[in-house]
Amino acid sequence: MGLIKAAVGAVGSTLHDQWKDYIRCEDLGNDILMKRVSTPNGIISKDSAIQVSPGQIAVIFQSGKILDATAEEGIYTFDESSSPTFFAGQFGEVFKEMWNRFTYNGGVAKEQAVFYINAKEIIDNKFGTPAPVPFQDWSHPIPNQMTKEITPLRVQVKCFGKYTFKISDPSTFMSKIAGTAEEYRKDDLLEQMRSEVVGAFQNVLNELGNSEHKVPVLELPSATDEIKKTMDEKVFDQPIRDRGINLVGFVIESVTLDDESNKKIDNYELSANGYMQQGKLVGSFGDAVVDAANNPNGSMNGMMGVGMVGMASGGMMQGAVANAFTGQGTDVTQMNGAAQATEAPAEGGFCPKCGAPVAAGSKFCSKCGAEL
Repeated sequence: MGLIKAAVGAVGSTLHDQWKDYIRCEDLGNDILMKRVSTPNGIISKDSAIQVSPGQIAVIFQSGKILDATAEEGIYTFDESSSPTFFAGQFGEVFKEMWNRFTYNGGVAKEQAVFYINAKEIIDNKFGTPAPVPFQDWSHPIPNQMTKEITPLRVQVKCFGKYTFKISDPSTFMSKIAGTAEEYRKDDLLEQMRSEVVGAFQNVLNELGNSEHKVPVLELPSATDEIKKTMDEKVFDQPIRDRGINLVGFVIESVTLDDESNKKIDNYELSANGYMQQGKLVGSFGDAVVDAANNPNGSMNGMMGVGMVGMASGGMMQGAVANAFTGQGTDVTQMNGAAQATEAPAEGGFCPKCGAPVAAGSKFCSKCGAEL
């Protein structure tokens, strides 16, 4: 019950005429993963020939059992009196295991067929994240002045790309996926596989965004090798492997950020004369600048008060940001002292509405008339 390889060039010789049946399968292309081929009467006689083309695996079935298999291209004759030959190359051990344990119940007696399995790399399979997924972007680090730690900017991204896969275990593929179907196509599997690829990719994003890898969010398309290496090391594609399939290539074609993430990055990269902390005007100081600009009594008067506060606090804020990057701390008592320096002098103060200086004991602002 084995395959015997025919002489080289036998196809074009008179030996070809001696074969009762000639079993072959056209190129399976990029869409057919497995195809069943047999003779008109369902019997592979001793005088029949079986052709295996490049990129094909041939599995010989009889009455629901595997008799022999090969992944080596060539012309073979099938001899029931011989032992399985397993001309398999890298699939040798897999084929032997198939022969020992692989059966399908309910097969009719003496029904024989050749199942051709596509051994080529299946290309051009698209994937995309249906919704934005979180990513820690270390290219925009945020310093924490209190803990002196650096944390990444959290963004939401959508990624689109392509992947390739290959049948790595014909036995598992047939037993768990294709069975003994007349034809099993890529489309029968692709939707489920796409969901699992996206799930594996999200796990990879979590790894690439951690403190060990620190891959910048906009450089993800160029991190192809690192993505595949991480996926293999962590075996994030285990559900796919369990079907006898391995992911071979993985390419990200585009990365887009949601609107909120774009705003975060824009704020980060803005500059406002030093009165900023990672790109955004700090808290009440930023609000004061906006309020002063909208002051109906004159933005210049409003900015006078803001400017005096800024002179005292601006250096403190710049130092805080710089020290957070360099690792040098700013003593809390120094920060408190700087804050106290911004308070109104003992002999007077500033109008809370227009920012104009007022004399001590005044009940109304001499500039705008506001009650103090």
